[in-house]
Amino acid sequence: MSLDVSPELLSAAEAGPVREEDFVDTIRTSLPYAYDLVAALAAELKGGKAEFTDNQTPPPSERERGQLLRALASDAIRGSLERHFGVTLAFQNCHRVAAFRPGAQDDETYRRFTSTRAQVLNQSAELRDC
Repeated sequence: MSLDVSPELLSAAEAGPVREEDFVDTIRTSLPYAYDLVAALAAELKGGKAEFTDNQTPPPSERERGQLLRALASDAIRGSLERHFGVTLAFQNCHRVAAFRPGAQDDETYRRFTSTRAQVLNQSAELRDC
């Protein structure tokens, strides 16, 4: 799964730095499932008092799963989404994405969520091939 980069954005990248707003718009149109999921988690986090919000519902198809994996596996995409929505993202498996408040990497809840123990406990046979 690749981003659908417009000729204008490609030209801009060839000439120099890319505006983050343009890159985020490319993410939004190329990976709509991933973008919308992160947007929903960020909105839920900002609207409440919880330390984090997370998604535990598998994507509806392999296409959406691919979008999610692509977005979170790329440092550039993930970082742009974090800056755009003002969150810190954590990813446990093929669909469990969590949005934390910025700076959460130093908090116990974040460290627990991203720990090897949490990774092991969050496994199941049906997720083996996701």
